[in-house]
Parts: sequence; structure tokens; C-alpha cells
Amino acid sequence: MALDKLKIYKQAIEIRKKLGESDTSPIDVFAVVQNISHLSLVLYPMGQNISGMCVKIGKDTIIAINSSMSIGRQNFSIAHELYHHYFDDIQKTTVCRKDIGKGNENELAADKFAAYFLMPLGSDVISGCEEITFEKVIEIGQYYKVSNQAMLYRLLEEGLISPEQAEKYKKNITIKAAALGYDTSLYKPSSESKKFKTYGYYVKQTQELLKKDKVSDGKYEQLLLEAFRADIVYGDDVEEELND
Repeated sequence: MALDKLKIYKQAIEIRKKLGESDTSPIDVFAVVQNISHLSLVLYPMGQNISGMCVKIGKDTIIAINSSMSIGRQNFSIAHELYHHYFDDIQKTTVCRKDIGKGNENELAADKFAAYFLMPLGSDVISGCEEITFEKVIEIGQYYKVSNQAMLYRLLEEGLISPEQAEKYKKNITIKAAALGYDTSLYKPSSESKKFKTYGYYVKQTQELLKKDKVSDGKYEQLLLEAFRADIVYGDDVEEELND
């Protein structure tokens, strides 16, 4: 059964608007998901073959992202998991593999949703391009803050590059981006201090429990430590700021 691309595109725009974003601008998906009600975001190293997972428990959702992958790929994976959060009524737990554009119908739909959600490809982004060069691929990928793999997938789907170009543009992305003057952190994994972290609803709820005296100080700290938030318990981030 062929995917309804128009339906998925409309879903992507619908969620952009729901989250207070415009139809076409780049989106800081990492920041946005932290404000979604009842959604917790977990960063955790998961090995080479898994990009992330989405677990629904009642009205709560946990999105876990493989922090061993590049920041750009993590952004795409978060958007992919948002599809499962909002539109996947079939599975309560979904484990998503690394490869983009492969898998069952639900996974293919989630990839297309992520591509449309993160990379609207407005005419101003690709205007004046007779051919999408490697330099342009990097420029657009930096603009939308996605991995090179995700950017090539989007351009291929749109018919803006050929499979031969895509193969050619997969090589030496970090070196090429650096030579063009770009920050290459987009193509690298999370720093060691951020490879294990929980954000969003879970952290907010632990704070609420403490405020309402439903947990002791010790239990509050235990809950945060179990969510890899030693920085809140011990004030690591504050100390780093003072030392900068």
C-alpha cells in the first residue's frame, strides 16, 4: 500500500502549528519537545543499529534517542518519534532502526513525517539552484540542523538529486563542512556529559512532587539520579558556568 504523502505532509504542518512553529522555518526540535505535555525525552547510548524508541504508557510518552549518533541524526530521530507519539495508534512501544527510508509502513511514514517536519524545503532555500551541489547539501543541512543522511533522504524523495549524487555526497561530510567554515558539531555525537540525560515531563513532575511534599528530599534526588540528572542534584552545570 502506497503511503499518502500529502496526508503525512499535512500532519507535519499540523504538529508544527500545534507547537507554535511556522510552516517553513527551521525548528529546534530538541527544545520544542521539552515543552510537550506528558512527554519525557531520554538521551541514552543504544548501539549502532537503533536510532530511538517511543513508549506510550497511558497518557504519558517516553521518547528515547540514541545519543551515540550525531546531533543532526538525533534531531531527525526525535521528529521521527514524534510521529509515533501523535499518530501511531497501532503500537504502544516502537523501536526504530538506524536506516532511514526502510522498514514497515509505520516506519516509512514516520521517516517522511520527520523529513517534512524538519525540512519544509521552502522555495527560498533552494531558489536559483540549477543543480544541488555537495556544498548546497551541506548548507541546507546546516540550515535545518539535520544529519547528512537525513538531508540526502529528503532531497532524494523530492527528486532534487539523483541516487548517484546521493552516493557521492555521503563521503567526507565533516571535512567538507569544516572547509566551508561550518561548525561540525552537527555531525558528531553528544558530549560525554550529555549522553545520559532526561528532559521534559519527568523532570518537571519530580519537582512538582517535591513542592507538594509528596516525596522527601532524598526520594526527589533519587528520582533525578535515576533519570541521569546528577547535574540538578549536585549543581554540576552551575559550577561549570561559574568556571567559564
